[in-house]
Amino acid sequence: MSHSDPDGTEICEEKVTAERDGAFVVFHIGMRINSFWKVHRWLPIVLVAPRMLRELLSDSESGLLGSRTVLGPGVRNIGFVQYWDSFESLRAYARDSEQSHYQAWQKYYRDGTKDDAAVGIWHETYLVSDGAYETVYNNMPPHGLAACEDTDVVPATDHRQTAAGRIQPN
Repeated sequence: MSHSDPDGTEICEEKVTAERDGAFVVFHIGMRINSFWKVHRWLPIVLVAPRMLRELLSDSESGLLGSRTVLGPGVRNIGFVQYWDSFESLRAYARDSEQSHYQAWQKYYRDGTKDDAAVGIWHETYLVSDGAYETVYNNMPPHGLAACEDTDVVPATDHRQTAAGRIQPN
């Protein structure tokens, strides 16, 4: 059963899980503003992130399966949780000199931002290659892995009722 909330997003009114065949990559990336008054250091990074995301989403061959913006804790932290079809696709985008990320990355090093503690940059990459992962969504629209292409959303019943049951390799 489902219904739509006021903004039109369809809410699935049951406990469901995401199932996906094959390997994928979970990529967390973000920044932390350490010195609010050094706007010239952190604002360019804040402004380029949406441009990178639009660039990736407009290219169906990029390898990006889905992306979610995350904020917090506090107003200092901005990040993304992304799902990629492979590490190779993620790496290819990051190193493509024609893309926004590469240009922003080079500017970050060239203009001295990396040497100034006004802004911190971080990322984590998780390769999900053995099929062992776990997801659950209750009273949610498609979110995270469940909102990615080629992912099935199925009822969290039988062995899928618990995290231990869902974490088994597919």
